[in-house]
Amino acid sequence: MKKILVVGSSNTDMVIKTRKFPDPGETILGGRFFMNPGGKGANQAVAARRLGGIVSFVGKIGNDIFGKQAMQLLEDEGIRINFVATDSDHPSGVAMITVDAEGENSIVVAPGSNGTLSPKDVDQAATELNDADLVLLQLETPLDTVSYIAEKANSLGKKVVLNPAPAPASPLPDALYKNLFIITPNETEAELLTGIRATDKSRAQLAAEALRAKGVNIVIITMGASGAFLLSPTHSEMIPAPVVKAVDTTAAGDTFNGALVVAISEGLELPEAVRFACQAASLSVTKIGAQSSIPYRKEVETTDFH
Repeated sequence: MKKILVVGSSNTDMVIKTRKFPDPGETILGGRFFMNPGGKGANQAVAARRLGGIVSFVGKIGNDIFGKQAMQLLEDEGIRINFVATDSDHPSGVAMITVDAEGENSIVVAPGSNGTLSPKDVDQAATELNDADLVLLQLETPLDTVSYIAEKANSLGKKVVLNPAPAPASPLPDALYKNLFIITPNETEAELLTGIRATDKSRAQLAAEALRAKGVNIVIITMGASGAFLLSPTHSEMIPAPVVKAVDTTAAGDTFNGALVVAISEGLELPEAVRFACQAASLSVTKIGAQSSIPYRKEVETTDFH
């Protein structure tokens, strides 16, 4: 099986369940509070590992209890963390998450040490990059570092997958697109990158074509309960998601991306890889939390999605 390297963020999520989101200036009483390991990079590494991948993680934590606990949990999952750097000047990342009665979430992230992950830190993990076949990236670490990794990985013949989340505040560099094998935006991210809102299959195709025109080989636009739209040199189709009762959508996108790279590492054809990712993501929204909601391979294989 091919090896997967995830480079990205690690956060501690602080979650409050509530009936509704507060309006600006409003204070409301919430319900249950809990803390959960999170961060898009760490979540995607956990998803890839639980779903059967051979996974290494590279990121940066603060010299504090949050970072140390997060890394211990990754190691307990069976993820290689030998080249996670420590920043003595910044705290580990944290995320404040509110989840409403419909399972939708509102998230504010304080990046902390994630914001100081540098090309030098990545160079320290050269052996991990050399050993990997697929490299999975997100945007909770500095864009310059993401671009550096993508260029270096692509030059080494690695397949680079970028999940452009959180939604970028400014356009991505043109050079970055050309180093990507796959890009996996959701509808909001696709609109920010292309100006086209992927409200249905035809609009998703227009957005995906715009992204392919920038140099990306494969575009997969995730569309929540509707599934995902796949555009590649050989495929143009909507892959439906199973119908489930959503409890909490936190980490659904991370689960999708982790599952996707596992399926590709196992040699599945693209439509089947996307279908597997949709199934895993659908299972994740039936549970509360980030990493706590990510399913194991056996759960995906034994669930009747019809």
